[in-house]
Amino acid sequence: MTDGSAGDADYSRIGTGYTRYRQPEPEIAAAISAALGAARTVVNVGAGAGSYEPTDRTVTPVEPSATMRSQRPEHLARAIEAAAEALPFATDAFDAALSTFSVHQWSDLDGGLAELRRVAAGPVVILTCDPARLDRFWLAEYAPEVIATEAQRFPAIDRIADALGGEVTVETVPIPLLCRDGFGEAYYGRPEGLLDPGARRANSAWSFVGPDVEPRFEASLRRDLDDGTWDAKHGELRRLPHYDGSLVLVRALP
Repeated sequence: MTDGSAGDADYSRIGTGYTRYRQPEPEIAAAISAALGAARTVVNVGAGAGSYEPTDRTVTPVEPSATMRSQRPEHLARAIEAAAEALPFATDAFDAALSTFSVHQWSDLDGGLAELRRVAAGPVVILTCDPARLDRFWLAEYAPEVIATEAQRFPAIDRIADALGGEVTVETVPIPLLCRDGFGEAYYGRPEGLLDPGARRANSAWSFVGPDVEPRFEASLRRDLDDGTWDAKHGELRRLPHYDGSLVLVRALP
């Protein structure tokens, strides 16, 4: 891509304003921290604007997109311009490797996972979505093209586990009702949030669907919110403190 993005999404076009909508959610950050264990040095691959980057460890961020690197806050380390498939580090250079919402962007998944294994002496921790669980989200009724796109882009969890090898665990990460990180399912109980074009732009799947999808989505969701159809069918989600959706944490030990 024009800004160095190594994946299929053009962040020079959709990455502007990303940090306004994609703030780290403390509960998700806590789950990641627990998975990293006692690791003191961490390489964060596909680091983006720095969400979920631990501040109590020595972190080396890697991010190919210039747009995303430019949005990193000053208190975080500057990101190295590189891609997951070719990490410029020695074998076992870090105690652990981390990747959040990134593996679906890699051009060579197996190559990238092998690189994470190579440079991490300890655990490899990956926050991603299980594509087999995406159609549980109500968005599938309003914009099935978005869900289908996500399901095609996110690699199957078994494929990730097989590529990593060794002892691998997979943990569902509950999404809190007021989740600060505006990925799609974060709006499970706040459907009005996805009527904001900026919120949709911060989710790359929307950039892959046809131009008719967003206007149709907005019109149908606004109608169903106004006449009570959405609440009649999904209203209990507004009171559900946590939602078990597609968000998972994959942890591989050496």
